[in-house]
Amino acid sequence: MAKPAVLIARVLLPAGRDLLTDAAELREGGLDATPEDLLALAPGVSAIVADPTVRVDAPLLEAAGEGLRVVANFAVGTDNIDIEACGERGVPVTNTPDVLTNATAELALALTLAAARGASAAEADLREGRWTGWDPGAYLGLELSGATFAVVGMGRIGRRYAELVRPLAGELLYVARSAKPEAEAELGAARAELADALGRADVVSLHVPAGADTKHLIGAAELDLMRPHAILVNTARGAIVDSGALARALADGTIGGAGLDVYEDEPQVPASLRDAPRATLLPHIGSATHTSRDAMARTAAENVLAVLRGSEPPNRVA
Repeated sequence: MAKPAVLIARVLLPAGRDLLTDAAELREGGLDATPEDLLALAPGVSAIVADPTVRVDAPLLEAAGEGLRVVANFAVGTDNIDIEACGERGVPVTNTPDVLTNATAELALALTLAAARGASAAEADLREGRWTGWDPGAYLGLELSGATFAVVGMGRIGRRYAELVRPLAGELLYVARSAKPEAEAELGAARAELADALGRADVVSLHVPAGADTKHLIGAAELDLMRPHAILVNTARGAIVDSGALARALADGTIGGAGLDVYEDEPQVPASLRDAPRATLLPHIGSATHTSRDAMARTAAENVLAVLRGSEPPNRVA
């Protein structure tokens, strides 16, 4: 019997790809695959393995045809997938939760530290020969011991970030749709409304999913509420922050700094953000550790294999 076909929209690391090799015919788009390339590869596939850069929409689902049985996302977030269109076709959608929690939370911590101390600008001065020696008034940053941290979104990654910063925090606030009694009991976290948290925090770290209700959750009005020395950290999704408003807030000193790993129109990053002062910018590397990415690849493959074998996928989200 012919093997079912699986479309790997871009690339799946060997930890996952090798699991699929014996069970399926693999069609791989590669890192440079265009939407047109994927439409050409999709007809007749039983599964699509996507990632955050791949839009899985009605045209791609239509191209795959009625034999499509699962869309497996190589990510936790599924904002790149038209969930409604998948649901209309009875196609389950899966993700890769848990396995990137530590990596992403650790990167959020790294961005917090780097943005608080202006590490990117200081390093650039050194590398480009502008540093002329020790100056007691130069490169002054924000000391985090005793600072107030606000964690916006207390899911897996937000909770892990809260655990990592708890030893530094004087006060730990969190913003969530519902109370998190365990976080309150174990971490001493206090629930707050967004506006209150923004006005009180020295550090605001974002950990909410992308969606219609969180698009530009942080815009000009919200940035105006923040303290002049406060820093904003985003390792969630770029659309959560109005990038133009953030660039203006950094340029005019409304806030003290930002640490970003995600952007609204990746891989394009607005020049206003690239040129903004006190901004530490990274190219979406939140889950980029060997441990995390291998585990993500295995999880995506295991979701596909479960469906191909007639079982419920372990990480179904829709």
